[in-house]
Amino acid sequence: MTRLTSEENIIKISHVTQRFPGVVALDDVSLAIHRGETHAIVGENGAGKSTLMKILAGIQQGYEGELRISGRLARFASTRDAEAAGVSIIHQELNLVQELSIAANIFLGREIRSRLGWLDERTMCSKTVELLRALGSELDPETPVGRLRVGDQQLVEIAKALLLQNQILIMDEPTSALTNAEADRLFGVIEQLKRHGVTIIYISHKMDEVFRLADRITVLRDGRLIKTVLPQQTDVTSVTHLMVGREIKAVDFQETRQAGDEVLRVENLRLRSASGARRWQLEDINFTLRAGEVLGIAGLLGAGRTELMEVLFGLATEEVQGSVFLRGRKVYFRHPQQALAAGLALVTEDRKRLGLFENLSVQSNITLSSLSETVTAGMLSRTAERTAAEESIAQLGIRTSSPAAAITELSGGNQQKCIIARWLRTRPDVLLLDDPTRGIDVGAKAEIYRLADELCRSGMGILVTSSELPELLTLCDRILVLSEGRLTGEFSRDEASEERLMEAATQRN
Repeated sequence: MTRLTSEENIIKISHVTQRFPGVVALDDVSLAIHRGETHAIVGENGAGKSTLMKILAGIQQGYEGELRISGRLARFASTRDAEAAGVSIIHQELNLVQELSIAANIFLGREIRSRLGWLDERTMCSKTVELLRALGSELDPETPVGRLRVGDQQLVEIAKALLLQNQILIMDEPTSALTNAEADRLFGVIEQLKRHGVTIIYISHKMDEVFRLADRITVLRDGRLIKTVLPQQTDVTSVTHLMVGREIKAVDFQETRQAGDEVLRVENLRLRSASGARRWQLEDINFTLRAGEVLGIAGLLGAGRTELMEVLFGLATEEVQGSVFLRGRKVYFRHPQQALAAGLALVTEDRKRLGLFENLSVQSNITLSSLSETVTAGMLSRTAERTAAEESIAQLGIRTSSPAAAITELSGGNQQKCIIARWLRTRPDVLLLDDPTRGIDVGAKAEIYRLADELCRSGMGILVTSSELPELLTLCDRILVLSEGRLTGEFSRDEASEERLMEAATQRN
């Protein structure tokens, strides 16, 4: 690789420090990013990656230090300032208006108008189709975003950024909700952008992506810049060690779990489709889950993984047929409160929209579903609530300055841990985990895996979906595969492999 001179630095960050109450998110960070390169920023949740990107994108102000773009001193007061300077960002947390169409979201604030000042919806829809096709998507531009699954919403977020055609593009976990095929198409788009001289800052916890795409890799840890390395001169193990400052013990559950009695049984389950594409979103689903077992659900985007979780937790909005048995008793939940009272808990895939209460503290987010345990004589005990929250914070290793801190101050991974903690405090018999490690770093993933193992060995039954097949292979005792709403495979831990799971996931009905 040809060494670039300092004159070719498109971004120069000098001694940047960002403080929040009780936390130093960035501590004297200095970094130069070369024009036209793909520069990966890696680190654990809470390392400061997203804070640094928010400064570059004009979202975060009030920092110490200096930022230069193409040699010019820059201090953005808003995202519009950053966009005017050629910087755009694809957020990990989706920033879409659920009630508006795909096209309206993509052109929000950048609407195309006719000479008379009317909205030119035809042109905006046409350009939306072009952007989505470049990403391999055939979504209808007039579809309300709120009807889309997380993976499709992620594609809309990417299309929003591509519309700007800026020379600096920040990608914060862009593939966290994408299938392998969608991710591959995105990588092709990245290669095209590089050929046109676009500088890409790429944040990901997926080391295979980082080593595939990056020209250089910068490691952050605890708000400090640790090192910048060349991919060809290092390896995944070395970078991971720089990220966490310790060796991460590989998670390998060799000791067989002893499954107990049946806790959940599903018979001939069907969920009617809201669209005309096919009659049923889920059709003839049959399986059992035993206490002390992790049962995985694999499948491509649109296979029905999330829909299955929602049906079980009383969230279905369409007609449901079939039977569900919990500890041998037939149940039918019309509302999540009924499912919760019966011993089920669900960690949703959409953390921001369905999991977090952004106006509440860390403490309140954790204890919200189990407040009865902190009530004495009909009065909420703040002391008991804080004690409960502190117990969960210690159990899951949640990084926060205080239980009273705003949940929005935490990194995405630590927010996810708070949601998991909330449901664990309800002491469920069955825990439903819908893509629970989306956007979580390698160290935190290992902690979640070990926690799931401990919960199972204590007698809980866990049903888990994941967009990452290696995760299911690591964690699960059995794996079911869905394709177009039908079960197309079931594999024991010994039988399962990525090849066999993908073969079942691509079967057509």
